Amino acid sequence: MLTVLVVDDEAAIRLTIGDVLTGAGFTVKTAVNIGAAQMCLSEQAYDVVVTDIRLPDGNGHELLAQVKQDTPDTEVLLVTGYGEVNDAVQALKNGAYDYLTKPFSPDELVLRLNRLKERLLLKRELVLARRALREELVQPTIIGSSRPMRMLMDRLEVVAESDASVLIMGETGTGKELVANRLHSMSLRSSGPMVPVNCTAFPDSLIEAEFFGFERGAFTGAMKKRMGRFQAAHGGTLFLDEVAEIPLPVQAKLLRVLQDGVVTPLGSDQPVEVDVRIVAATHRELKVMVSEGTFREDLYYRLNVLDLVVPPLRNRKSDLTALVSTFIAKYARGGRSLTLSPAAWGALTAYDYPGNVRELAHAIEHGCVLCRGDEIGLSHLPRDMVTALHDPEGPQVSQQTLAEALAGYERQFLQGTLTRLGGRRMEAAEALGISRKNLWEKLRNHGLSDEDFA
Repeated sequence: MLTVLVVDDEAAIRLTIGDVLTGAGFTVKTAVNIGAAQMCLSEQAYDVVVTDIRLPDGNGHELLAQVKQDTPDTEVLLVTGYGEVNDAVQALKNGAYDYLTKPFSPDELVLRLNRLKERLLLKRELVLARRALREELVQPTIIGSSRPMRMLMDRLEVVAESDASVLIMGETGTGKELVANRLHSMSLRSSGPMVPVNCTAFPDSLIEAEFFGFERGAFTGAMKKRMGRFQAAHGGTLFLDEVAEIPLPVQAKLLRVLQDGVVTPLGSDQPVEVDVRIVAATHRELKVMVSEGTFREDLYYRLNVLDLVVPPLRNRKSDLTALVSTFIAKYARGGRSLTLSPAAWGALTAYDYPGNVRELAHAIEHGCVLCRGDEIGLSHLPRDMVTALHDPEGPQVSQQTLAEALAGYERQFLQGTLTRLGGRRMEAAEALGISRKNLWEKLRNHGLSDEDFA
């Protein structure tokens, strides 16, 4: 709804315009002069100001200049006399949206404002689209609306406000690096660098050089000076992926850096101050490693000031629908619109995913490559997933009747869709391609209530 401020010293004109615009669906407030208009503008923002050029305490040009300075997004429409058209043209050059010449029909004003309304709506949609695109490019996408993922995101939002070290724990393939990137993008350090270090990628003899840098000639092969990862992350975040793999001698030096905030490059005796936030991740139990003497206890407590636990996929299977849709859109060649057969869905929902989301992504990519039609079937999935259906030690899907298996899948699919849409049943019915009544009957038959979508 467009908000309009009408400024005119003639009461009859204010009343007439106000009534017409209100009847046309606009929210209208009136002011008798520039002073009253300034008071209104200080109290709230308006989409458009309709003002006469001649006013008792000044003119519309002055008001136009102030509006464009204080609230540039507010449009100004000037009302002029016949002899003031040249002034109105100059006002257009100064940023006015349009002008009307007295006498004018109220319907003409409504027409102009409706055009402006359409323009503003398009402008806002464009701003929102650009913002969404920017957020998609800047902020890593974490997919999932299940209860475990909502709990993770709530905690992540709180943790992001701090500058303390964070330890991200979770099984292989759960998306710990994605969480670390999102944490950085939401933090006060988001304008600084995010520097990842895979602690398993370097041999013991080189990891210290990677962390702290080195001078030319510091060791064989050091042909030129190189900055370490700590210096590269100055003012931002240093992400230590698989931190448990750091050798004990380097752990001691890492602890000293965290305590003192300085690094000394190899081959140098000049300490360099660094300002970094440490975010570490591991799939291993650091407490067990501490008790075994393979990880320093003091370093563990330095890293684990705050923690985030990324849930395994088997504990959030209601997110399968959104994840599968995302991966199909990513891996289906030529923009194909693929679906999964009931048997394939049954295999996906029954599987425990030891490789978590990464394994699911690979499975969908596998299916997209092998599928020649428009439906990914059981034969298109990786052999491990298909074999698991018949594994006597795995889920006993083979002991179910087809009706039982399909009913179980339907229940899971309904629950996942409604959870993803926040329990909004009308939207869910549209997404599922069924009527709202049909959806209500299915939910009742499966014993699903609003609490299952919370």
